[in-house]
Amino acid sequence: MSQKYGLLSRMRSYLIFDPLIWMYTIVLGIISIPISLSGQKERILHGFARFWSKLIMKTIGSPVKVVGMEKLDTTKSYIYAVNHASALDIPVLYANLPFQFRIAFKKELLSYPIVGWHLKRSGQICIDQQNPAAAVGSIRAALKILKGGIPLVIFPEGGRTPDGDIKPFLRGAFFLAIKAHVDVVPVALVGTFELLPMDTYHIKCRPVEMRIGQPISTAGCSRDDMDKLSARVQSAMEGLYYS
Repeated sequence: MSQKYGLLSRMRSYLIFDPLIWMYTIVLGIISIPISLSGQKERILHGFARFWSKLIMKTIGSPVKVVGMEKLDTTKSYIYAVNHASALDIPVLYANLPFQFRIAFKKELLSYPIVGWHLKRSGQICIDQQNPAAAVGSIRAALKILKGGIPLVIFPEGGRTPDGDIKPFLRGAFFLAIKAHVDVVPVALVGTFELLPMDTYHIKCRPVEMRIGQPISTAGCSRDDMDKLSARVQSAMEGLYYS
């Protein structure tokens, strides 16, 4: 590791960045409980998540450059397929996508205090790969969200990459796009792995890019086309990520 991210960088992360992020999470999580009891709780909690994300990105001093936003019709309901390299991918998305959306997340996150509560109450989609009955319910909830005009963010790799490279996609990730007849937008987050990789709490200060690709149509696709759609989206994402 370069001197730039040596001892001083670690101390700054462990003694300043990490405690502040936990403080933001706890304080905003607690405040959001009574406020979200009235009105449109999903919209309110999305606003809290966006404010939390902007605080984090400002605190760690990592500017995000967004490329390709002009390719989107933000009035349409898309599925955004995003590479997953870091725990900070979520703040990057919330801070820089200028519209409401929901995220498909793994059941294990529900065990985290405050975070799990927020995910459940804010209408995110819980994916339980070990429970087929629950998976059916999640699919129905996701279809309802998409048909209601709310975009959905998925991480088709199924988890965070351990080395920064894009991993093979799970074919089932695109069943929803075909079933709901919505386009898939490939999104490449570049630099988040270097910002905060797996198995560490050492956050580096560095710029990040969100590269948005052209929407990929699912018109005429059936369940038999999931592999073909998956390969097409992965190829588009890799083109964005490695360019």
